[in-house]
Amino acid sequence: METLSNILAQQPMMALFLTVALGYLLGEVNIKGFSLGVGAVLFVALFMGWLAPKSAPAPMVGTLGLALFLYAVGVQYGKQFFVGLTSTSGRRANLIALSGVLLSGIVSVLFMKLSSLPLGHALGLFAGAGTSTPTLQAAIVQLGNDDPAVGYSVAYPLGVAGPILFLYICFMVLKPKIQAPTGGGIEMLEIAPEDSALKGKTIGDLLAGLPAGIDIAALRRAHHNLPASRSMALAANDVLLVTGPSREALEQAAKQLGEVHHGRVTGDRRDLDYVRIFASRAAVVGRSLGDLKLPEGRPHALVQVRRGDADIMPRPDLVLEFGDRIGMLAHRDDFAALRKFFGDSIKGTAEFSYISIGFGMALGFLLGAINFPLPGVGKLALGLSGVLIVALVLGKLRRTGGLNWTIPLSANLVLRNLGLTLFLAQVGMASGPKFAATVSQTGFLMLGLGAIVVVALVLPILLLGLGVFKMPYDEVAGIVAGACGNPAILAYANKLAPTDKPDIGYAMIFPGMTIIKILFVDIVPAVLGG
Repeated sequence: METLSNILAQQPMMALFLTVALGYLLGEVNIKGFSLGVGAVLFVALFMGWLAPKSAPAPMVGTLGLALFLYAVGVQYGKQFFVGLTSTSGRRANLIALSGVLLSGIVSVLFMKLSSLPLGHALGLFAGAGTSTPTLQAAIVQLGNDDPAVGYSVAYPLGVAGPILFLYICFMVLKPKIQAPTGGGIEMLEIAPEDSALKGKTIGDLLAGLPAGIDIAALRRAHHNLPASRSMALAANDVLLVTGPSREALEQAAKQLGEVHHGRVTGDRRDLDYVRIFASRAAVVGRSLGDLKLPEGRPHALVQVRRGDADIMPRPDLVLEFGDRIGMLAHRDDFAALRKFFGDSIKGTAEFSYISIGFGMALGFLLGAINFPLPGVGKLALGLSGVLIVALVLGKLRRTGGLNWTIPLSANLVLRNLGLTLFLAQVGMASGPKFAATVSQTGFLMLGLGAIVVVALVLPILLLGLGVFKMPYDEVAGIVAGACGNPAILAYANKLAPTDKPDIGYAMIFPGMTIIKILFVDIVPAVLGG
């Protein structure tokens, strides 16, 4: 064992990537539906840190990993975060999360009063239960000693495993029906208007009375297919190519319009043919469809935009992202010009601007380093939360002049998962020795106190979200992940509920709750005279 420890200490990079490999291997172990996923990296890292304390990577590795993760999440979900702050459901979600965060803080302080627990240990338990490194850093700075690191090292693994276990139990008990994205395409139907009263009405007039999500992409007139526009008026014998999100919606539209036809529009491709093009050109990404000046030539129409596994109707206000696949009806002779206009490079959809990510990360670290005065307490620094806040703002802006802040979805996922993995591995390897020493010295007392703090954080959110407000499971899972803060919890929530709601909930909740946690550890010592 000593030989192995020496080898790992001499090869810290080997130890790091061995930890990553073993962590993901352990995370794939499934016991009756329960598996740790990427969270297992932390527990393998704790063991590796105990086995070979000198093999731990430099703290900058973990800082870089967490910063990459926060930046990728913020850029991807900036728009949803700010919508959440202004919406009723978003404010409700933040208040639910706040109840758990404040209760866990109060419980930590009560432990200090009732069991003679040092203030530093109590604040460390609070920071560890919420898996908040910025909170730990703020507590150490505020108290001027490393006591919070002891409580943090004990509670941190519980802060990861506890919420995951709660989410698993709720999932197994409630058995929620979660509709995962199917990736099904937009449906099309050819309809010939029968009612003579419809003749002379414009396409815009027709769409106003049709179900939500229905659009008219093209029409056939005098044996020719034409792209439809809202100002175009119907004529006798027109056949409409109607698109919609589902067959049911199209059938409802057919009942309102007229007789269903097959093959009259789609069977003739002389005037219009279908082409799918990748959006990879920097000049079009980050701009709304309504602002694009498409190449001049024969008339053409945008039918759909496919983003990831979902199809999106091409609304004028829809902002293009790298990797979007644009479905168009156009003349074949115009295909080359359209491909050149949008880029149509699969390679380009996996690339991103190092200029934008460099400036964005730099601004985030700068914001995190600024000390903001807080009356009655002193000064407050946001730390790594500054990276997330800047990323959320840039994610909402999407584009500033010629600088595009978005990151292709595929590249975003790679950055996010790489950052998450490095962060968990570094923190676990660095905390391993202290975790083992603390547990051996205090027995299971500190572990028990840490578990109670975690319960105080998670249980109110689940009771309020699922029990009182009857919210969907995937929304509540996102609130839990955002309030608890650890990316591994979000990854597990995504595994149980493969929708975008956990990610949106995390992005909407995490920044505010991180700031609340930092404020708590700054204010409590000032109030208690610690």
